[in-house]
This record gives sequence, structure tokens and C-alpha cells, in this order.
Amino acid sequence: MSNWKNETEAREQIKALVSDYYHDFMENKAPFKAGDRISYASRVFDEKEMQALTDAMLDFWLTTGRFSDKFEHDFAEWIGVKYAHLVNSGSSANLVAFMTLTAPELRERQIKPGDEVITVACGFPTTVTPIINYGAVPVFVDVTIPQYNIDVTKLESALSEKTKAVMIAHTLGNPFDIRTVKDFCDRHRLWLVEDNCDALGSEYTIDGTTKHTGTWGDIGTSSFYPPHHMTMGEGGCVYTNDPLLHRLILSFRDWGRDCICPSGKDNFCGHRFDKQFGELPAGYDHKYVYSHFGYNLKVTDLQAAIGCEQLKKFPSFIERRICNWNRLHRALESVSDELILPEPAENSEPSWFGFMISVKPECGLDRNKITNYIEKNKIQTRLLFSGNLIRHPCFDQIRGTNRYRVSGSLETTDFVMNNTFWVGVYPGMTDEMIDYMAETIIKAVKDI
Repeated sequence: MSNWKNETEAREQIKALVSDYYHDFMENKAPFKAGDRISYASRVFDEKEMQALTDAMLDFWLTTGRFSDKFEHDFAEWIGVKYAHLVNSGSSANLVAFMTLTAPELRERQIKPGDEVITVACGFPTTVTPIINYGAVPVFVDVTIPQYNIDVTKLESALSEKTKAVMIAHTLGNPFDIRTVKDFCDRHRLWLVEDNCDALGSEYTIDGTTKHTGTWGDIGTSSFYPPHHMTMGEGGCVYTNDPLLHRLILSFRDWGRDCICPSGKDNFCGHRFDKQFGELPAGYDHKYVYSHFGYNLKVTDLQAAIGCEQLKKFPSFIERRICNWNRLHRALESVSDELILPEPAENSEPSWFGFMISVKPECGLDRNKITNYIEKNKIQTRLLFSGNLIRHPCFDQIRGTNRYRVSGSLETTDFVMNNTFWVGVYPGMTDEMIDYMAETIIKAVKDI
């Protein structure tokens, strides 16, 4: 038998043991030395996240619950929106965001199969996958260097009578030209979905108003996968200021149901058995009325508990990412004749996800040789995700069909595919790690 007086005391003692475990066995106390492996990204956490996870485990509620409610409230308040809804991944966040725009409640603005959505091929595929899977048509336009975002001069030529939305990501924390894109969407009454999965914490200013990326458009999405700006392990978020979109997001996330009862609660609306829906019999249980073809994409309370603690640390994460990016940029300026270094978008303060580098082939540099050298020196590198998505095997069966459209040339996209890579700047990196990365990249340029 234990000596615990009550459950509260038991929880506190268990969490104290978890804290001891973290400090004894998981806390990294070894200083970095040249030759240690440097990942492009990693989790940054301490005993607080492990204690919160333990607290949620002891509840054993498992599905969405009190920690999820708290995170959604605190996250919405921090990023500056009215509504935020957790999902199980950033990819699911993009899926819910897009599917929300296919709802019949949106009337003439509803996206239907065959309608077009302007996007880019230079990025992560799950920004585009929901569009294709639904039967809408992604319209791919080129990007620019050194921002690696959509070329806004191509927007008007990509427009057609079928265009209903623009759905694009902020690349590695660097905001796209929100002013121009938002103006384009407003003038043509198009939806704007900001894939904010790689840019959480970035800021953009228009006419003296500064807001976080993900909040300028109609819907924003975030990812909490371990390498991202903050983590829940798996997890994502969909957010908006629009009350109708808010209700639709909940429906598509929660099986497509019409009911808005929170998890584990019944008859929240007070009309569970007294309405008529579709061709169902009058009084059919509202908890089992489905107004959309939805999914179960909820997060667990275990994940949300971690997120609640990560959110408290997040301002310091952003600060360190910016510091690391700036330090690396300064160090690599000595090889700027051979490498194209990244530049922040005008009117922005990026929360950097990574440091983008393009080699200049006219200088005799080969991207693969450079990255192989860097990797052999135990520094992890990454390409800019798909490079050019339409060149991947997933397009083999639809290549040359009307399932997608390319507007103009994707010349710069192909350049990125062939010549660009990136390294990390995550907040767990020290000055010594950044300096070692810079020294190694410079050696790769000079020695190869």
C-alpha cells in the first residue's frame, strides 16, 4: 500500500519522479565537439513536457480532452485568431483546410471537382495532395530565388474562370509576399489558405499592422511533427477568424458530423432529438447526423499536454532560430560568390525553419557533391522537399492530363530541384554547432 493521502499528492510525487528521471537519464549535458552529428532538426524539451505527458496519461482520457481544450485556447490567443482546432498532423490540417472549402454551405464559393487552385510545385506534397484527391485542379506557378516562394508576378496569368483559391506554404519560415497574394485573392474573391507548417511564429507587416503568418488568409495550418518549430510528436492545427469556416472545420475533423457536442458530451445544443435532417426520419439522433464526408482527425490529449508546455517555451525557440540563422548567414557571406544565400521577404520577420542554400553551377559546383561532403562530416542536409512535385512518380499516371495545369514555365522550380539544399537552425543548436556547420560548408565549396 502507498502512503499517498489523495490523488493530487500521488500525481505530484509521480511527476517529481519523472523529473528526476529526465535529469538523470535524458538531459543532454555533454558539450558539442567537432565531428559530433548535427541533425537538421530535433525536439527541444525538458522535464516539463514529460510531466505534462504523465499528467495526461494518469487521466487516461486518451482522446481530445482538457489539455486539447487548453492548447486550442492558448494557441489561438497567442497567434491571434478566434478559432483554433487541433488535428493529428500538419498534413491532416491541410486536408481539413481544403475540404472545408468544398462545403455546400459556402454557396457560390464552394470548391467543386474541376475548379482550380493556384499553388506551387516547389514544396511539400501535402499542400497539393488534398486538391488532387478531391478532383480539383492544382495550377502550378513558378517560384523566385532567394526567397523560394511563389512568384507573385505570375498570379494573374494563372487565373481562370475556374479559379477558386490560392493554397501555398511559407517556405522554411520565410513568408511569401502576403500583401500581393492577399490583394490578388481579395480582388478576385478567392480563398487564401496559408500552409504555415514551416513558418510558425513568422510575422508579416502590411500598412503598419503586424500579424503572424497563417492569420492573414482565410485559413491557416500548422504542424507539430518533431522537427517543426514546436512539437507534440504528431499533431497539427487548423485556425481561422471566420465563424462559418470554424464550424465547418470541426465537422470535417470530427467524422463530418453535424453535431457540435464536445468529445464525451451529449445534447450540447439542446435539440438532439427534435430536428429534421436530409431524408432522415424526424427526431433522428443529432449526434449521428453527417452533413459532410468527413474524417476522424482529432489529436489525443497526450499529445496536447506536450504542446501546452512547448507553447510556453515557444518565444525562446523563435528567438534562438533567428539568432542561429543570422549567425550562419554572416559566416557564409565569404562564399556568397559561389553560393546563393537566402534572403527574408520584404516586410517580414521570419521564424526560420532552416537555412536554404543554392549552389551556382556556373562556378563549377555540384549540389550532390557538396551535400555528400557535408553529410560525411556528420551534418544532416535536406532538399527543398519535392523540388518539382510534378516530376515525381506520383504524377506518372496523371502526367499530361487535365488533372493539373502548369501556368508558364517552372524554370526556377527546376533550378531548385537541381541546385538547392538546406541545413537546420533549430533552437537546440549552439553557437559552436553553427560555426562548425559554416566551416564545413565553406570547406565543401573550396575543396570540391
